[in-house]
Amino acid sequence: MAEVYLTKEAYKELEDKLARLKSEGRVEVAKKIQFARSFGDISENSEYDAAREEEAILEQEIVQIEETLRNAQIISKSANDTSKVGVGALVELYDMEFDEKMTLKIMGSIESDPTSGKISNESPLGKALIGASKGQEVDVTTPAGVQRYKVLSIKY
Repeated sequence: MAEVYLTKEAYKELEDKLARLKSEGRVEVAKKIQFARSFGDISENSEYDAAREEEAILEQEIVQIEETLRNAQIISKSANDTSKVGVGALVELYDMEFDEKMTLKIMGSIESDPTSGKISNESPLGKALIGASKGQEVDVTTPAGVQRYKVLSIKY
């Protein structure tokens, strides 16, 4: 798994979720399996099969969260070069085609939410902006064609 960028808050949320899944989640699934076994023959027991499937999904989610936390890079304001766009930057852009300004925050893919102005560093626009300086124009290739933006400001 590649490096994953997270804020301190998102890292903490994942740690908390992992702890809940390992304790409460596992206990709940174990109770379901035990209850399903009480129906008798497990070879023809759909409740037992469903509980075992739920257990497999839970264990896979635990593994995925552990892997994400192991590869997490915490976004640190002080570690960033404020003259260039990086993960965690709040970037004001000028869309040259539509003659409008927009403000976006560059986040890791887990925390991205384009509807609230948080774009992934792995998105086409995010990739194009990483490393750009104030005043620089960047071209972004999208399915609709090439779009051009100018970096107006960078804040962390």
